Amino acid sequence: MPLKKLLLLLPMLLLTLANAPAPAAAQDASAADRSATGGAQTLDDIMARQNKLKLDDSFRSENLGNPEAAKATTEQLGTLGGVSDSDFWRALRYDKAEVSTSSRSPASAVLVQDGGMAWLQFRDGPLRTYGGWLLLGMFGVLALFYALRGKIRIDGEKTGKTITRFSAVERFGHWLLAGSFVVLGITGLALLFGRVAIIPLIGHEAYAPVIIAGKWAHNNLSWAFMLGLALVTVFWIAHNIPNKHDLKWLAVGGGLFSKGVHPPARKFNAGQKLIFWSVVVLGISISVSGISLLFPFEFHLFGPTFAKLNALGLPQALGFGELATDLGPHAEMQLSQLWHAIISFVFMAIIIGHIYIGSVGMEGAFDAMGSGEVEVQWAKEHHGLWYEEVTGEKAHGPHDATPAE
Repeated sequence: MPLKKLLLLLPMLLLTLANAPAPAAAQDASAADRSATGGAQTLDDIMARQNKLKLDDSFRSENLGNPEAAKATTEQLGTLGGVSDSDFWRALRYDKAEVSTSSRSPASAVLVQDGGMAWLQFRDGPLRTYGGWLLLGMFGVLALFYALRGKIRIDGEKTGKTITRFSAVERFGHWLLAGSFVVLGITGLALLFGRVAIIPLIGHEAYAPVIIAGKWAHNNLSWAFMLGLALVTVFWIAHNIPNKHDLKWLAVGGGLFSKGVHPPARKFNAGQKLIFWSVVVLGISISVSGISLLFPFEFHLFGPTFAKLNALGLPQALGFGELATDLGPHAEMQLSQLWHAIISFVFMAIIIGHIYIGSVGMEGAFDAMGSGEVEVQWAKEHHGLWYEEVTGEKAHGPHDATPAE
């Protein structure tokens, strides 16, 4: 399997494993005496299921009534009598009922789906809690860093001259991607936290039209995000191939904790490359899951993914056995929504750090994407090799550490 594809598939295992129950005990529940219950389940059966023991429930799954015992259609009761309501619901529970619907939608044949509560509990519990703390924690770390380190200034004397850092088309792709991502992030957070954080502040009446507009923006601006992602990938992928200079940059932490040191860097340094590849990998993943949500029940992402992971032996090696691959359409949608949200939180945390360095964190950094022109001294200090390639002149000063934009 190609490495890039594996990187997109592997995190999905984490979502499933995080919510997987502990491995069941390697034993079967002892056969229960159901003579006293007329064949119905016993307390032992209930306790065995709660303890995740393997249970022979054929006494239920096969107790679906006898249609042949029904009354003839010519008699007063018609076809009643062969199957009770309990028999009917058991047939539905064990997917043995003959169901037909007039609808032709992909999920129309699913009458009962019992995974909704687990999805809701994860969404309203760990997802919202840990995701919220992740973003707040990132703001806290950046505030502390700014208090200790302050703004990263240009060390040398400014020349008053500028050099073109990014062309207009490059800046267009960047701002298309960045602007759409900010709107998608805000509207996504409003959808997730609206009931607990926004409605108590502004009320249901004010929240309703706002979130309707937000949902429309979230769905439609996603296409702008994907276009921006494609553009910046094409523009900059050749400049973000790792090289030996990246190791020097990483060895000194990019100069984040030291002053006056600037290692050699071409158009993008190691920190920027880490951000670039994070954006590409997470952007593709969030786009794929987003498309599956825009077109419900049309794509089956997790079943095939889990099958590939099973073939690699990863779940088995971690002690979880084989992952379920025969997933219903609703389960696919629930996993897509959770995965979309998890990746969004990680993506937003990374971009918050990127925005900080590219604005208040570093002097002169915003100009690169603002006007496209940067101070020559800034270019010499932070991207000396790139400056030499573009101008043919030597970048003065020692080549030490520089942080990412």
